[in-house]
Amino acid sequence: MNNLPLNKKIILFDGVCNFCNDAVLRVIKHDKKNTFVFTSLQSEIGKKITNHLAIDTERIDSIVLYEPGISYDIKSTAALKIMNDFDGIWKLSQLFFIFPESLRNLVYDFIAKNRYKWFGKKEACMIPTKEIKEKFI
Repeated sequence: MNNLPLNKKIILFDGVCNFCNDAVLRVIKHDKKNTFVFTSLQSEIGKKITNHLAIDTERIDSIVLYEPGISYDIKSTAALKIMNDFDGIWKLSQLFFIFPESLRNLVYDFIAKNRYKWFGKKEACMIPTKEIKEKFI
């Protein structure tokens, strides 16, 4: 785990999920401070990170926000912490922290369970364009 970028937050996402890929592109667009880098859960580095964190991706169907050497979050907490790094109206998303994590994750899990049915699925992980390639590890 020594070759992870320093001073970056790593977002692990479902690389074959259309909704997840769109969310990654949205994060890149709003990441004005260049805080985040990305890897799919299905990638070699994604598997190394989830193994290191002892996250069973068969049981936890989730986005992971990992700050190497500091902490990691999953599900709704990860999504809200990501949005907290954005400016403007995105800061309002922090109001959802008033709800208990278990309630937020019920909504998160409902969307996650239905994401392929609602938004579709790719046969393989997204290939980043030249313009955003440096954002992926």
